[in-house]
Amino acid sequence: MSDISFADDHVAARSPTEAAPVPVLFTGDNGAFRRLVTRGALLELVTAGFYRFWLATNMRRYLWSSTVIGGDALEYVGTARELLFGFFFALAILAPVYIAYIVVGFEAERQKAFASLPLGLFFVAFGQFAIYRARRYRLNRSGWRGLRFGMGGSGLAYMFRAIGWGLLIALTLGLALPWAEAALERYKMRHTYYGALEGDFVGRGGDFFKRGWWIWTVSLAYPILLYLLARSSQHAGVSAGDGSGRTMVNNSNATGLLVTLGVIVAFLLYPSLYAAFKGAQWRWWLGGLRLGGIRLESKLETTKLLTNYYALFAIVVGVTLVAIVLAIVAARITGFQGAVAPGAAPHIPIGTMTAWIGVYVATFLAIGVASRIFLTQRVWKIVASSVRVHGLEAAEDVATRASVAPSAIGEGFADSLDIVGF
Repeated sequence: MSDISFADDHVAARSPTEAAPVPVLFTGDNGAFRRLVTRGALLELVTAGFYRFWLATNMRRYLWSSTVIGGDALEYVGTARELLFGFFFALAILAPVYIAYIVVGFEAERQKAFASLPLGLFFVAFGQFAIYRARRYRLNRSGWRGLRFGMGGSGLAYMFRAIGWGLLIALTLGLALPWAEAALERYKMRHTYYGALEGDFVGRGGDFFKRGWWIWTVSLAYPILLYLLARSSQHAGVSAGDGSGRTMVNNSNATGLLVTLGVIVAFLLYPSLYAAFKGAQWRWWLGGLRLGGIRLESKLETTKLLTNYYALFAIVVGVTLVAIVLAIVAARITGFQGAVAPGAAPHIPIGTMTAWIGVYVATFLAIGVASRIFLTQRVWKIVASSVRVHGLEAAEDVATRASVAPSAIGEGFADSLDIVGF
């Protein structure tokens, strides 16, 4: 898939007196990060998942310290203990809600189907609050040249805005997404600061829509087209039938082949569309960020993202196939033969079960490590290396400002709600 580059409509031409843009450098070693996440995954296993707070902290320190702007690296000063305490505090608040959700949900579903849906929607909405507070915490724990970033604003106010935009996105089948992202990012950036430099977001939803409308169109049109082709094939078989049923059987095979080919094409098409979407989104988002007189410009290449996503896809498929083969071999070695009689439940020997559990755990860990490498470190490296910073001189001798350091409770809410974010 060829790369599509877009110019930022809001970036003015550089004046003769303006300093040249400063490239962002990524200096991290791929092998160091691979060892970090591999070791972290093993420690997560032996600590029943609690090491994830230390792993997340170490990953952030690696990424922040590897990102160099104007000769100085970013700094992350958050601690794993803060994340752990934030998680427990959030869990203490949410645990009663979880219990009430289970009890009331079961009873409500017996009385009337989907009666517990509002409780589920509550957790979805509350997740937006967690996302905002988590970003606020990470910014406050991030610094550059000895000065911290900061973020104010209200998580509840952001949550209600996100709920309203979410409903509009659902009603428009995703068409409102560009305007929703612009409005929500504007709220976050207008409460972001670096010393005396105030943040803003000037990206417009219409510009994002112009860059990605074709992605939305193809994403919806492809399954509809596949469905219409399958229906057309079925109707053609019915009208051509001679009463023997032979044409119907042949047509059924043709329809099945068409659907199979359609699924295979989808496995190739949708990662490409996702890479194109993320490339357009990153360029639009980075180009719209403002921090005082500082602005960013990204020359992100979609092909680099696409190559990265396909590499992860190939690894996941390869690991899964190896796991299947190992599971079959383990069953043969340990003497598992399936059900001894028709309709009877198969007796699985202890050795077979132990081997299968080991294969499952190893597969889960391998895919988890690969996901952190390709979806976190590699994407960060690709995006950061594409950025040029304009007006960096505005950050010289920035005055500090008094602020209240937010706690890690927002991170705890996000973790307890299983919200993916970094």
